[in-house]
Amino acid sequence: MSEITQILNRIDDGDAAAANDLLPLVYAELRRLAGHRMRQEPAGHTLQPTALVHEAYMRVVGSNNEAANWDSRGHFFGAAAEAMRRILIESARRRKSLKRGGDRKSCSIADADAVVDAANVDELLDLDAALGKLAVDEPELAKLVELRYFAGLSVDESAAALGISARTVKRNWAFARAWLGREINLEGKS
Repeated sequence: MSEITQILNRIDDGDAAAANDLLPLVYAELRRLAGHRMRQEPAGHTLQPTALVHEAYMRVVGSNNEAANWDSRGHFFGAAAEAMRRILIESARRRKSLKRGGDRKSCSIADADAVVDAANVDELLDLDAALGKLAVDEPELAKLVELRYFAGLSVDESAAALGISARTVKRNWAFARAWLGREINLEGKS
């Protein structure tokens, strides 16, 4: 049993100090995952990888998380990937909301020629809606998409996190991408 899994078990048992022991062990990996995901975000995004890591960590390990019961290191990183996805979706929705000027294009004061394109926000929200539909019928595939797309895990890392072979990850990844592409295209036509 890895040190991370042991600490996760201590957290599950109610040891509040264990969360302090966990952060140094997982921070670099979470930071790498967040950095990978943030590179895919549109220009002008105000959320930084460090803030994404801290928010995701607090949601996964925070004191209000009664449902946490991790089986392994992979399960923990899967929960972190899902938390990152939710944080990014919430951020996209906030940016898009009319109350915050979501229907307007924003520009930087320092560089008036740099305009943020709201189309990426729409794509992210469309992906989230399609992923929600996929999760109803194929929760394993939805979890794979979260790990690969939102957390930026490799095929091998995803396989380890899900406890399946790399070959199965590749096959499921191809299927999930095709399914999501079809679903997003159908939503765009309606």
